[in-house]
Amino acid sequence: MTAAPRAMALLETWPNLVSGPPRCAVGHAFASAGHEIVHFHSDDSADLFLTPTAVERLLPQLLHASAIRVRPGASWITVLLDCDADVQLLLGLVSVALKEQGAIPLRRPTPPCDWERPAVVPGPRPGAARRVRDRLMPHH
Repeated sequence: MTAAPRAMALLETWPNLVSGPPRCAVGHAFASAGHEIVHFHSDDSADLFLTPTAVERLLPQLLHASAIRVRPGASWITVLLDCDADVQLLLGLVSVALKEQGAIPLRRPTPPCDWERPAVVPGPRPGAARRVRDRLMPHH
């Protein structure tokens, strides 16, 4: 069993989480109080909704974790899942996300995850998007 299915099996036991299809229709999601918290889009990563306040507060620690990808200004982070330590990191961050949600009740729906892409707009030459993505999501 790979790391993502292990993490999903553990999250299934959390009483305050409900599992089901994500709003973006790709993979599997867990929600609390009607707000999506974590999406599993593949067997090697999970996208996690933290409030913008939590991302800003935790940013120094998040940037030092090799399994975390943070986009500037985003409230969703990506946790790369390769081993048990990554699963434990994800579970700890899900706990933080749940506490944040309880401390600051969300009045609006959870913002879309990165898989909910806006309409494609003609843009720069091929490869430019990858270079921009690599700058925004540095590899540690």
